[in-house]
Amino acid sequence: MAEQPGALVIEDSADVRRMLCELLRMAGFDVSEAATGAQGLDLVGKVRPDLVTLDLMLPDMDGIEVCRRLRSMTTAYVIMLTGRAEETDRLIGLEVGADDYMTKPFSPRELRARVAAMFRRPRTAEQPGTDGKPKIITFGDLVIDEESREVHLAGRPVALTRTEFDLLVALASNPRRVWERETLTRRIWHTDWPGNDHAIDVHIANLRRKLGDDARSSRWVRTVHGVGYRFGGQ
Repeated sequence: MAEQPGALVIEDSADVRRMLCELLRMAGFDVSEAATGAQGLDLVGKVRPDLVTLDLMLPDMDGIEVCRRLRSMTTAYVIMLTGRAEETDRLIGLEVGADDYMTKPFSPRELRARVAAMFRRPRTAEQPGTDGKPKIITFGDLVIDEESREVHLAGRPVALTRTEFDLLVALASNPRRVWERETLTRRIWHTDWPGNDHAIDVHIANLRRKLGDDARSSRWVRTVHGVGYRFGGQ
């Protein structure tokens, strides 16, 4: 029997927190909850969640800072939830490691659909090779282990979020293919959600930075102007 996934709800509004906990329990999660950022960070090490929903406006600390600290502690999927609709807030959230971002008020049905899409991704990425052995993608000094979801560059581990890892696998698995942004969105999130126009660009920028690429010399992830992205390591 598969182990029940864990979720952590970090939300200061008691009503919203109650709704999120009920929604995630109905989706099959073992749910823990916190009303402040400090409580949430303390719980992460204890419950080791697979998913975190994070309110951006917390009473004790900014949600952006909570997300930044979360990323040093866990590879869990992080969905930011906030009443602030400014694009800048959304992009900063993605830059510090959030996997997705929803603006309040949000549809519980849509949130559940997004969570379900996220948890379909690891099963796709961890398929073994045709010989039954775990698939390892190697290009020069870049090694991508799909089973352990680990990446090494020149012998050193590269700490990627789940979304960054899935993007890298998509690109490296089809090194000659040019990916349109819309196609990558469908591949990574299994949907055509509106408002994600810049999400792929932000995650790609984070991936490039961690792989040592820069805007003028992208060794691993290259931009095809007017189209999208392709892998550059072949």
